[in-house]
Amino acid sequence: MISKYLLVLVLLFTAAASCDDQPPQDTAQAPYRDASLPVAQRVADLMSRMSLADKLGQMTQAERGSITPSEVTEFRIGSVLSGGGSVPRPNDRGGWVAMVDAYQRAALATPLGIPFLYGADAVHGHNNVAGATVFPHNIGLGATRDADLVIRIGQAVAQEVAETGVHWTFAPCLCVARDDRWGRTYESFSEDPAVVASMSGIITGIQSQQVMATAKHYLGDGGTTGGKDQGDTQLSLEQLRAIHLPPFEAAVKRDVASVMVSFSSWNGDKVHGSEQLITKVLKDELKFGGFVVSDWNGMDQIDGVKGLSAVDVRTAINAGIDMAMVPQQWGEFLRLLKEEVDAGRVTMARIDDANRRILTKKIEYQLFEQVKTGRNTDTFGGAAHRALAREAVAKSQVLLKNSGVLPLKPRAGKLFVAGRSADNTGNSSGGWTLSWQGGPGPVPGATSVLQGIREVAGPGAQITFAADGAGIDRSYSAAIAVIGELPYAEYQGDRPEGVRLDPGDVAVLASLKASGVPVIVVLISGRPMDVAAHLPGWDALVAGWLPGSEGAGVADVLFGRVSPTGKLPVAWPVDGGQPANTGDGKAVLFPLGFGLTY
Repeated sequence: MISKYLLVLVLLFTAAASCDDQPPQDTAQAPYRDASLPVAQRVADLMSRMSLADKLGQMTQAERGSITPSEVTEFRIGSVLSGGGSVPRPNDRGGWVAMVDAYQRAALATPLGIPFLYGADAVHGHNNVAGATVFPHNIGLGATRDADLVIRIGQAVAQEVAETGVHWTFAPCLCVARDDRWGRTYESFSEDPAVVASMSGIITGIQSQQVMATAKHYLGDGGTTGGKDQGDTQLSLEQLRAIHLPPFEAAVKRDVASVMVSFSSWNGDKVHGSEQLITKVLKDELKFGGFVVSDWNGMDQIDGVKGLSAVDVRTAINAGIDMAMVPQQWGEFLRLLKEEVDAGRVTMARIDDANRRILTKKIEYQLFEQVKTGRNTDTFGGAAHRALAREAVAKSQVLLKNSGVLPLKPRAGKLFVAGRSADNTGNSSGGWTLSWQGGPGPVPGATSVLQGIREVAGPGAQITFAADGAGIDRSYSAAIAVIGELPYAEYQGDRPEGVRLDPGDVAVLASLKASGVPVIVVLISGRPMDVAAHLPGWDALVAGWLPGSEGAGVADVLFGRVSPTGKLPVAWPVDGGQPANTGDGKAVLFPLGFGLTY
């Protein structure tokens, strides 16, 4: 909840704003409610009826944990979001529907009854919600090179999003990751802008289900020096355009509803305050017709002083940000923005432009006619979506080495499985799963890699599992080590020293190798890891990425039910502390596009 001090400020704002409120109106027959009229006409009619308080409220997005439904009504708030791990109780489909409906009733209780937008980070499935299908993270999807697959995944994710009442997902991430040490590398489809652009079809899939998509993070967040989260991208405008802009051009051509601005800087200046990038390039040059949303408290950093200031607010809004994601500081934002408008430092033309963009999308997505986003299907976490996720997992596997040990023979043999990620669906799902950073442990409804191995191997095979590798001997035909990274998200996932194997994983590998049986390594990670020194001792290596809830897709490839077709979406450096990209002249262990098959 907001502090008492902040609440006083908000109340002062309300008192000041109320003087321009129009008298109560009967809007039931108003043109803006007539679905037969052109969108632009409806928007113009609605805006002609709006007070300044209405307009500033539409530009404000608060986090569910800091605002009540009654405050949504009182302050005309246009959007509410769930941060990673911010969920209702119970955290299931019904709990989400009840929560979203409560906020929507509050929005409709305002004088003009403008519906609100609920946003959530459904970045690899509706990953905040227990029981949802969890798809591979983007780096794995980039390995598939399958443009049709990501469209179908976008449709499936949006169906599950819509079934909980949510209108808007902060996905896809269209960053071009150039340094694997960056903690968001797995959110990137590829280091190659052309591959990332080709995967933008996920936007079409999402928006086909009456759910708004978000292209993020604009612009250059994958190119920061040293792979530092929220760091500085030091490139010329020409380089920025060549590497980082093409995926956003593709997104605009697909009529993406919103674009989220990056926390990062460009040559020392925060992108949240860049009129050149947001207004001149994105809106004027690319003709982006949707609305621009800030990232979580992203405006706060513009003036270099902690906390939201008048300088932050006017710089961001004048730069072209239309909706402010101000999770806890929404009241302060409203107060500051009104002061800036009253002083003429933010013009009403800019306020009206922001509202026109936001309201156009609310009308285009039929929120006035269908305030309860589609709930009439029964696909949430269902068999069809899990089958699609399993297909995606299998297609994402990249076979990097094979001495002839793969594929394994089903229904025969004696196999030993080891590694901390073999039977841990939290590890194989990674960050942004049930919480912001994710974590080890079970994911409701998910199938682990070990469970998938047992299923695909069949009843004739003997499968022994020991996470630490203890008990293996020469009687086994092969050992499968499922190792790699523990879950993380941005900032906490930065590895400036390099992406190294965990000492515990190294010990497991040594134990398996000492047994004398062939060793197959499945690497569960959000990026390439430093494996060059270990690779000669392995008989096979599969880049499993972060497969999500359907671990059986990994087993489908190990046993040859599906032949490996995945291709590296990034170059695999020789040294995990020294990133390499195609064309930069640095040595690589495996080049971009590499991938073996059977």
